[in-house]
Amino acid sequence: MTIESVCPVCLKRLSAVKERDGDRVFLCKTCPEHGEFRTLIWNGPPNYDSWRRNRPEVLPAHTHTREDRGCPYDCGICPEHRQNTCCVLLEVTQRCSLGCPVCFASSGITNAPDPSQEEIAGWYDLLMESGGPFNIQLSGGEPTMRDDLPALIRIGKEKGFPFFQLNTNGLRLAAEPSYAIKLKEAGLDCVFLQFDGLQDSTYSALRGRPLLREKLAAIDACAEVGLGVVLVPTVAAGINDGDIGAVLDFAVVRMPEIRGVHFQPMSYFGRYPGELGGRLTIPDMLRKIEEQTSGHMKVSDFSPGSAENPYCSFSAAYLLQPDGSLKSLEKKEEGCCCGGDASRSRRYVAKHWSAAPSSGRCGSLREVEPQSFDDFIDRTRQYKLAVSGMVFQDAWNLDLDRLRQCYIHIVSPDRRVIPFCAYNLTGADGNTIYRGIKL
Repeated sequence: MTIESVCPVCLKRLSAVKERDGDRVFLCKTCPEHGEFRTLIWNGPPNYDSWRRNRPEVLPAHTHTREDRGCPYDCGICPEHRQNTCCVLLEVTQRCSLGCPVCFASSGITNAPDPSQEEIAGWYDLLMESGGPFNIQLSGGEPTMRDDLPALIRIGKEKGFPFFQLNTNGLRLAAEPSYAIKLKEAGLDCVFLQFDGLQDSTYSALRGRPLLREKLAAIDACAEVGLGVVLVPTVAAGINDGDIGAVLDFAVVRMPEIRGVHFQPMSYFGRYPGELGGRLTIPDMLRKIEEQTSGHMKVSDFSPGSAENPYCSFSAAYLLQPDGSLKSLEKKEEGCCCGGDASRSRRYVAKHWSAAPSSGRCGSLREVEPQSFDDFIDRTRQYKLAVSGMVFQDAWNLDLDRLRQCYIHIVSPDRRVIPFCAYNLTGADGNTIYRGIKL
């Protein structure tokens, strides 16, 4: 199968082919200047074709740039894009309280000043003009470096954006327990917590220093004020891919304050120290989940995401039973956002990742059989765990057809709305198309 990709060195657009070797699929391409590249993109089972789903195209409500050089160079979004926006990242600072060896945003490279509240208010207006409201992720850098973060949430809520999540390393939440209540009172719905495992050696490798104590304290601070937490492990082969089951077990124990686990296998953009032991594909992740949970979570429980390209993601949901077992919830039980509609995807994410409404009885429900329909509803709200993962694209595995279906976008400083993987695309020499930096 012939597709379009880019050279991992110079980022020039190239033709590429998908080559099969049994259950494995490789993306192969040749740059006239930089030679041949062969990258593993699927390490089945499950079978590559069995994972495919047809997604109706829901075109963006508005495009702001014209097609000139072609994908991926005209993002803004251009008329070639084939999926409406679901979630938008706002990078509210490039400052960070860590200097992670692994960082998709390459935080700390530039000394750019923080965008003002007025600029960010303009971003909200731009997104409303682009078909909003969308789900908003406040990101960076480390967004909690800004003392006015609660004000940014309030501004967005006043402009009509219903769901806000905070992408954070958790250090400020751990150091200032009262900070969580400020964010909650401002309207924050979810903390998307960088959480790479339960061993300090993992954090030393991926984040540059031991951090487990701070991560646990951040979760406690959120639990105290009723902020939903989603654990977000960056999974690197040979470093923490053997800890997937432990993270899931921890999430189950810490329900209902932990709402989900969202795995992100290592992608090679931004700042990274080499290939860290190789790539993890969707089948690798699913098999590791089944193996490391002793089959309590099975490969067959998972399916592709609902609106993006099916080879971008996987998801499942589980209900904790009173006896401690997990029941896989079928998609029809979940009211899944099938059909390729990004607006339904936004509602699905908001429902699963926000803190559940408190019945005042969640502690008593954990090991008690529901005695009424109301008990069952309360239990489902409190003890449902969303398990998902996103396999981002980099210069080695980029498929421009997948990119055109991306529904996770970033607002650039020059007020363009750019697909996440395009915005972070980084050549082997450190060059980027949109970030305007060289590492």
